[in-house]
Amino acid sequence: MKRFILAMLSSFALAHAAFAQSPTPFPADWQSWTSMETTLTSIGALPGCSADVSKLPPIYQKTVEIYCSVKPGGPGKVGVLVKPTIAKEYAARSGKFADGSNMILHLKDMKVLFVTGHKNGAPAYGVFTEDGKDITAASGPLASQTCTTCHTGYQAFCKVGQCGTKK
Repeated sequence: MKRFILAMLSSFALAHAAFAQSPTPFPADWQSWTSMETTLTSIGALPGCSADVSKLPPIYQKTVEIYCSVKPGGPGKVGVLVKPTIAKEYAARSGKFADGSNMILHLKDMKVLFVTGHKNGAPAYGVFTEDGKDITAASGPLASQTCTTCHTGYQAFCKVGQCGTKK
């Protein structure tokens, strides 16, 4: 019996170790946020996993690689949403964002929100389902650290967590 209980506790611990809590809060009002027209949204969807993206900028190549590891075939339709109170900062690419959740990459077909927030001027990242379930992982493509790596690795394209510009 002790072994059974120990095995159950170990399984529970491992299951919870696979997910980490998002460092940025779920924006419950996300559906009322401002939809932004960007280079990415003008395409309508991220290229499929079998697409030749070698001529795209490196950040787009990496984006396709990351999101294809989330959903084979590719993530599909996308949207970029910003909290209405920071729309001017987003358009200006000022890098000055209020604390809290501020921007969302909405993978519409997957019903997933990649949320960029800020705390004391520094970006923080989380991944949620549309209904608010935190699916931020401890590692892999849904991990906050994966977001941080891309958002800081392409500084010519990303500024204080904001990748892309208003079109």
